[in-house]
Amino acid sequence: MWIVPSLFELAQSHTDLDDDDVSWLQLLMADWQIVADLSFADLVLWLPDREGKGFWAAGQMRPTTGPTAYVDDMVGTFVPEGRRPVLDEAFAAGRLVREGDPEWRDDVPVRVETIPVRRQQRVIAVISRNTNLLGVRTPSQLELTYLQTASDLTQMIAGGEFPAAGQRSDHADTPRVGDGFLRVDADGVVVYASPNALSVYRRLGLSGDLAGSSLADLTRGLVPPRDRPDEETLSAVLGGRAYRDTEIASRAVSLIVRSIPLRPQGRHIGALVLVRDVSDLRRRDRELVTKDATIREIHHRVKNNLQTVAALLRLQSRRIGEPAAKAALDEAVRRVGSIALVHETLSLQAVEQKVLFDEIADRLCVMVTEVSAVGAPVRVRRDGSFGALPSEMATALAMVLTELLQNAVEHGYADASPGDETGRIALRVARTGGRLRVVVEDHGRGLPEGFDLERSTNLGLSIVKTLVESELKGSLRLEQRSGGPGAQATIDVPLEE
Repeated sequence: MWIVPSLFELAQSHTDLDDDDVSWLQLLMADWQIVADLSFADLVLWLPDREGKGFWAAGQMRPTTGPTAYVDDMVGTFVPEGRRPVLDEAFAAGRLVREGDPEWRDDVPVRVETIPVRRQQRVIAVISRNTNLLGVRTPSQLELTYLQTASDLTQMIAGGEFPAAGQRSDHADTPRVGDGFLRVDADGVVVYASPNALSVYRRLGLSGDLAGSSLADLTRGLVPPRDRPDEETLSAVLGGRAYRDTEIASRAVSLIVRSIPLRPQGRHIGALVLVRDVSDLRRRDRELVTKDATIREIHHRVKNNLQTVAALLRLQSRRIGEPAAKAALDEAVRRVGSIALVHETLSLQAVEQKVLFDEIADRLCVMVTEVSAVGAPVRVRRDGSFGALPSEMATALAMVLTELLQNAVEHGYADASPGDETGRIALRVARTGGRLRVVVEDHGRGLPEGFDLERSTNLGLSIVKTLVESELKGSLRLEQRSGGPGAQATIDVPLEE
């Protein structure tokens, strides 16, 4: 199977580029989708071989605005020196080069241009821009503006002025060319706005046209001051003077606006401004926050109610003199407590229908051993991790673990006295092959002679068996510990895919 190498791997294996050069190229590739979309062309990044034998393809970007010129992936391929003269010339001369006649690839005519990538007065790589000529139509104003902006950006790449520090957006939902495109001049006045950009501003409340208006002033008039970013950010982004983005939100509409100043030949001539309506995304974010808070509150209230039930049972236990009845109520308190513990954990963790079970298991171990009625102290050591488990599974597993630990304490060390050494219980956990295997092992007196799990009338073991087989769809095995005295309980349950 062919594994596509990364930019860093190719640079390290085949070139003399240093880490700063690679970082510059990574910053360029983080935003070159914009160049590909504005150019209606595929971009391929070529790195010079350290021995001067040719170029290695280290990156590739297809346009979302037109047909691709490359059906196959180019990354990792090698072009010897002399086979593609435009690559050699762009790298050696440090200027943009265009082939006179189109190439033919799979019966498709492709126009090829090469752009030197300059960093600190050095050409460190070459980008080939490959346009599928079958997709070229009679150019509209939108396409002409796209191509002119792409030309400005490629001149900046060749001059070492693109990318620029800080230009990468922090937003995961940063706008793309197709979301909404505006071209502003050096004074921040809109020269051209795509239909999608105009639609975005219509939703913001615009009734006229964008062209000819100062984008910053127009936005100030549409958005109340309380919903705008600070004036410095608004002027810098909407005026096209800074490589930044910002979010603007009214009551019903939220926009992300991103600016890329254009400085071909080192002179500021305006900016490319991209806008995206993220109103639906922000509404869903608010709904998720509300849902998250609601679910947390439900778990918190269930935990409180269960703790109240446990307190009432504990109070009732203190008023009963019959040992058997008192023991039964104490067991009920522990069972209710184990369920409450799961809901407490769910109320504190992120609501993702998953719960990190290690913390629950460790707290159950402490809870069971602290309230044990045996004479000598008992300690539990956990080996392995439960990981994240579905919340439904966590509740059943917490009850199972409570019963098994309680059984190991009470029956394994029932004869212990205060002077005896600390009792030991091992809790071993393993996740393998899509299954969870849990072993509870004590070093106590072991199982009684002739013990049969299927015939046992012990309530705790009956609960465990029912939960493991019915709720967790797994299996339970209870046997003498191998290699010494004591008992060993093993449960094996499937995990969700």
